[in-house]
Amino acid sequence: MTAIAVTIAGSDSGGGAGIQADLKTFSALGVYGASVITALTAQNTLGVQGIHDVPPTFIAQQIDSVFSDLAVRAVKIGMLSKPAVIEAVAEGLERHGATQVVLDPVMVAASGDRLLAPQAIETLRQVLLPRALIVTPNLPEAAALLDEPLASDEQTMCRQAERILALGPRAVLVKGGHGTGTESTDILMDSHGMRRFTAARLETRNTHGTGCTLSSAIAAGLAKGLSLVDAVAAGKRFISAAIGASNTLLIGNGHGPVHHFHAYWP
Repeated sequence: MTAIAVTIAGSDSGGGAGIQADLKTFSALGVYGASVITALTAQNTLGVQGIHDVPPTFIAQQIDSVFSDLAVRAVKIGMLSKPAVIEAVAEGLERHGATQVVLDPVMVAASGDRLLAPQAIETLRQVLLPRALIVTPNLPEAAALLDEPLASDEQTMCRQAERILALGPRAVLVKGGHGTGTESTDILMDSHGMRRFTAARLETRNTHGTGCTLSSAIAAGLAKGLSLVDAVAAGKRFISAAIGASNTLLIGNGHGPVHHFHAYWP
């Protein structure tokens, strides 16, 4: 049977993040991608110029359309800008019994533009985190979820991962891409303990859509039947290679995208 994953996220008109990055990742990894659009953004490599939220009732209708027909094996969730949108998505997951859920708690774009209303963070904590198989915050997102300072070392990353795990998801991946040093280390925490995933830290300004790409790569692995640990490891390899090849793309004047099709394009 064809592996199918669905992304529930916002659209990036510049093509580097959001729905567009997710569908590119699914395709690059051999997974059929469906989509539920939660918001439209006027966006490019320089920043976010505007956001138009999709009504929660229509988000629910998209979810029902996809799940009533397609055999969805994994779900990736990205930009959910308002409490009512978060609640509509959570209710949709419940209706259709979705369990392989990768939640990327998107709060701020690579440009620094806020994508999640501050009042929606508590709704995200209470309503959606407990429904996730894995949550994938970067360092600023982990700090915001816990209302704590930014982690500056692995010990603090581990402690924050444990605290997020206590909010209800089955696993947490705290990503170290915003850190310093020669290696970028991600910390995976679940009921079995802690695992480290490391890669060389690459110098590039082409970081637009990195979080979207990693979370959708993990969802693709789950859709293909990989265990969670193997899906995270495969996702880490994919995003590292996509970042490494990003400088071969000449797109925009700001934070360019990673190269989702690095294995296929000359």
